[in-house]
Amino acid sequence: MVNVRNVQSASLIEKVSEELQKDDRIKVPEWVDLLKAGIHREKSWTQPDWYHRRMASTLRKVYLKGPIGISRLSAEYGGRVDRGSQKYHPARGSRFIVRHMLEELERLGYVKKDQKGRSISPKGESFLSKVSADIVKNLVEKDEKFKKFM
Repeated sequence: MVNVRNVQSASLIEKVSEELQKDDRIKVPEWVDLLKAGIHREKSWTQPDWYHRRMASTLRKVYLKGPIGISRLSAEYGGRVDRGSQKYHPARGSRFIVRHMLEELERLGYVKKDQKGRSISPKGESFLSKVSADIVKNLVEKDEKFKKFM
């Protein structure tokens, strides 16, 4: 049985974002070009598909670390604040973006909300396991040494 933990995170996020781009239920808001990741960033995103990538990444993080809340997820997406010659200071990522992504994933049925935070729903778990199985299947077709993961 293929597990999400067995697949490289970069390839999983790439494939999940492709699948989310194909989904007609997801409408990209108009304001996505105006945002930046948090106070630790100077400019907004340069990738045109950052919205779907962030949604895929959020879904993966909820699967691995759930139940998880908005504050902890914003810390996951945080970084270093450029304070010149002063010491390093961590900053949280944008909680607005995290909240919006979680609400969208809830609306799609991939995430559910309970008292402890957001966790993956059965529909989201099956979606991620199907995508990870496709990734491993493609790897096995290219090289037989990955057959042990099937």
